[in-house]
Amino acid sequence: MSEINLRQLRVAILSGENFEESELIEPRKALQAAEAKVVVVSPKPGKIRGVKHDEKGQEVYVDLVLDQADPNDFDAVMLPGGALNADSLRMEPKVQEFLHRIEHARKPMAVICHAPWLLISAGLVKGRTLTSYHTIQDDIRNAGGKWVDRAVVLDRNWVTSRQPSDIPQFNEAMVGLFGERKGMAQGA
Repeated sequence: MSEINLRQLRVAILSGENFEESELIEPRKALQAAEAKVVVVSPKPGKIRGVKHDEKGQEVYVDLVLDQADPNDFDAVMLPGGALNADSLRMEPKVQEFLHRIEHARKPMAVICHAPWLLISAGLVKGRTLTSYHTIQDDIRNAGGKWVDRAVVLDRNWVTSRQPSDIPQFNEAMVGLFGERKGMAQGA
């Protein structure tokens, strides 16, 4: 991966229970390696448990409860997948409001696997090109988006990816997009 420095960049990883373990853990490591300040935001305090496909995975500490999270305090957002995680979060009005505010400010978002469901439920997909886990491609199309089958898709301030096997490309594209946006924000 390139040597992009994200020092001072605050990234919210928005997740709930049953996130796909590698889709939160590996991007978080990549962001931390680039020196970003990573904050796990979740609807409930304490810990959230990941899954490895259909098996229990490791737990992650929640740094900030969604009710206390202000989108203005973050420079970027990362949304891990996991069908159960994404399906439960998509129906949370506070998640939708958070994503609307991030999008309205044109801040970058990195979204993988089933996480585009959150963007669909927030009404943000129309006219956008993205990828996801193949089982939700119809949902994206029905929401007015263009679905493509590629490891990584960049569309303006979004980077999307399909699944855990795409994480190396996803991480590189995410860090690159976040670094580009950091440079623009600083007038570089």
